[in-house]
Formats: sequence, structure tokens, C-alpha cells
Amino acid sequence: MRIAIPRETEANEPRVGGTPDTVKRLKALGADLVVETGAGIGSGILDSDFEAAGATIATNAVKDADVVLKVRRPTAAELKSYKTGAVVLATMDPYGNEAALAEMAKAGISAFAMELMPRITRAQVMDVLSSQANLAGYRAVIDASSEFGRALPMMMTAAGTVPAAKTFIMGVGVAGLQAIATARRLGAVVTATDVRPATKEQVESLGAKFLAVEDDEFRQAQTAGGYAKEMSKEYQAKQAELTASHVAKQDMVITTALIPGRPAPRLITAAMIASMKPGSVIVDLAVERGGNVEGARLGEVVTTANGVKIVGHANVPGRLAATASSLYAKNLFAFLEIMIDKASKALVVPWDDELVKATLLTRDGAVVHLNFQSAAPAAAAPAAEAPAADEPAAKAKAAPKKSTKA
Repeated sequence: MRIAIPRETEANEPRVGGTPDTVKRLKALGADLVVETGAGIGSGILDSDFEAAGATIATNAVKDADVVLKVRRPTAAELKSYKTGAVVLATMDPYGNEAALAEMAKAGISAFAMELMPRITRAQVMDVLSSQANLAGYRAVIDASSEFGRALPMMMTAAGTVPAAKTFIMGVGVAGLQAIATARRLGAVVTATDVRPATKEQVESLGAKFLAVEDDEFRQAQTAGGYAKEMSKEYQAKQAELTASHVAKQDMVITTALIPGRPAPRLITAAMIASMKPGSVIVDLAVERGGNVEGARLGEVVTTANGVKIVGHANVPGRLAATASSLYAKNLFAFLEIMIDKASKALVVPWDDELVKATLLTRDGAVVHLNFQSAAPAAAAPAAEAPAADEPAAKAKAAPKKSTKA
């Protein structure tokens, strides 16, 4: 059983799908590990560190690999080196990327989307959304504080009292909860909002104040899988009215709202930004999905005419690459472990396992996940002839674990 850990080809991706620790664990299960030259450099892991853990370093690690452990979905160019039938574990970003799914099906790989992992108890250790969003929420507060030109905690000095910074968290998933906890640790006064009623208790348990329009739609605004539903235009208008005056008083605002398979909801308008004080900071963690904040730009820090900074960093977990890789690699290991037979030390994928069925996108030349099968015809026809994909529904099968994704 040959397992490959390639170097990520995307320029803004410093993370890696394995660490010396997971290499040792996989070696103990009987696998041969091959790591691409320089794969861990962005995360502070040298080739020599992987070699010391028992891996072989190669320039074409994926050649003849039975399993490939990646951070990002393999590109069409990368797939040319993958062998037919290879098991590939990565964050696949399947929504709206039907052509890419068709390419993976055409390549004959068994592609697993780690972000589709059900949020149930046995899968907690495999939950890449939680591990990476947790870091994103922490980093968002650090980024906001670095752009904010004042202290966060209240300080009583001989020269006068410095008031505590006011911080507002919009979207209380894993990232939002960590942002609340981090801002509180730094001494800020924190408020938070979310459309899901279950989050109110979580927000208050962290010492923050909850803000929301608590009507009937609010009380039903959560799927069976623990994700936020898209709210009606009427509710969004009421919520915007409630939050507009609140936002005007804030020093820092962090937005984290995402809905699976849909563009990020717009939470902060230009009018709301115009009402904020000069020097205030907004961090948009949803900028890669269209953004929660009007005027946010991917990969940029924008300063508005009234002196408000809008932070739109890409790949925020990757800004903590060493920690993010460590957690992500453990997520991959935990999932791959259920596919390895301990007695024969061979790859034996349990195709009927609920976790396998929930995450499997392609197999035997076809797109097999029910939410994305509209992409299947493209595998056998030119992309220009492929039919438009139906809008995929949000995942709603598993019981909620504790919160939404970032």
C-alpha cells in the first residue's frame, strides 16, 4: 500500500496533507509513504523531517500511489499522474465545480470530499471544517487587532482609562465561537449574532451578548445537520435593521456566515460601513465565497473613504500553516484509518460505511454523490456540451454535533 503526500500546486496554499507524526502512524499500519520534495516547506516541515519519520522523498510522489492525501482538489494537470483507482482525500470544493468533478471521474479516481463529512460523534476527529474554521476564527481576531490602531482590553493608567474595544461577531459557527473566545481573552467587549437559535446559549456561555430578531423564522432556521438555512428576504431586512445601529458603534466586526452550496449571505452593506467610526476594522471570513461584506476584496485590505478597513485575506487557516497542517493531517489519518485492514495491512475501503458514502464524490469513472450527479455527463462529453448543473441542496442528513461551518 503506497500513500503519497504531494506538494500543493496552488500558490496561496502553504498547508500539506501529512506531517511526520501522521507518517509514523501510517507506517505503523503497514503503508509505504512517499512525500513530494518540498511538500512541507510552507508549514515549516523539512524533507529531512519526513525522512526521519520513515517516508521516502520523491519528485513525483503520486506515481503508482494507492492513496493520495491532499489539501486541495487535484487539478486536471495533476490528475495525469494519478493511477486509475487511486483513493484521493482532500477538501474538494465540489459546489459549483461540476467540470472539475467530471475531470476526476474521467481520471478514474475515488475522490473523497473531506468537507462533506457528517457531523456525528464518530466523525468528530475527521471534521476538517471544524479544525480549520477554529483556526480561522482565532486568526480573524488577530488580523483585526493588528489592523486596529488601538488596544483591545480596558486599561486603567495614571494617564487615564483606555476603554475596551467593542467587537461584533456575525455568524456563530466554529469560526465564530473561536473568534468570540479569542476576542474575550484579549479583553474586548463582545456581542454576536446568528440565525440559528441553538447558538444563543453557546454565545452567552462564552461571556458575549447575543443579538438577533427572535421570531418564528429564527426558531426554525437550522437544518437537521446543524447548518444555517438561507433566510427569507423579509427576515434579512429585519435583521439588517437591528444590526445596523449596533454595527455603527463597533470597533471590530468579524463575519463568518456561510451556507453550503450557496453564495455567502450579504451581512454588511456600504451604508452600514459608512456609519462606522474611522479606524474600525471588518474581517470577512466568507470573502472566498462572495463575501458577507459589501466592498470586500479577496486577498486585499481595503480602506474606505471614511477610514474603515475591510480585511479579505484568502485562505485564513493557511495563515497558521503549521498548526493547520497538523490538525488537517490528523483529520485525514483518522478517516483513512477506517479504510485500512489491520490484519492484512492492505487498503480495503468499506464502501457501505456511512462516512464513506457521505463523502465519496467519484468512483469507477462516474460521479456517484447524489448532490453532484448532474456533473456526470461531462465525463463522457466535452465540457461545452455538458448540461448546467442543478443547484445542490445543503447537507442535512446527520444529527448536529455542535455548530455550523465557518
